[in-house]
Amino acid sequence: MATVYQINKGVSKPIVFKGLKAQYIAYLAIGLVLLLLSFAILYISGLSLFAVLPVILILGSALFMVTFRLSHRFGEHGLMKFIARKALPKYLRFASRRIFTALKYPKTNL
Repeated sequence: MATVYQINKGVSKPIVFKGLKAQYIAYLAIGLVLLLLSFAILYISGLSLFAVLPVILILGSALFMVTFRLSHRFGEHGLMKFIARKALPKYLRFASRRIFTALKYPKTNL
């Protein structure tokens, strides 16, 4: 008797939710939690709701815009590569060539 197996074709694909790719979903979720906590802290501290609500709404819309822009610009791993590329030095300077001449003829024992 033959068994029919379902093939999972999305094994190596990144997680995508409403256009957000991979780690940007977590960035948005963490940002929303921080906005919720800041709203609660500001409201409990005694500030007026009419002062707190516009600030939170503006910060929330900025969070959405920045997160979606980063997701579309860099993709799944592009932001990490962009940050890593900025950490590389522009050039290397050596005082002598001794490092490279020692690499030219490695010692081998036959």
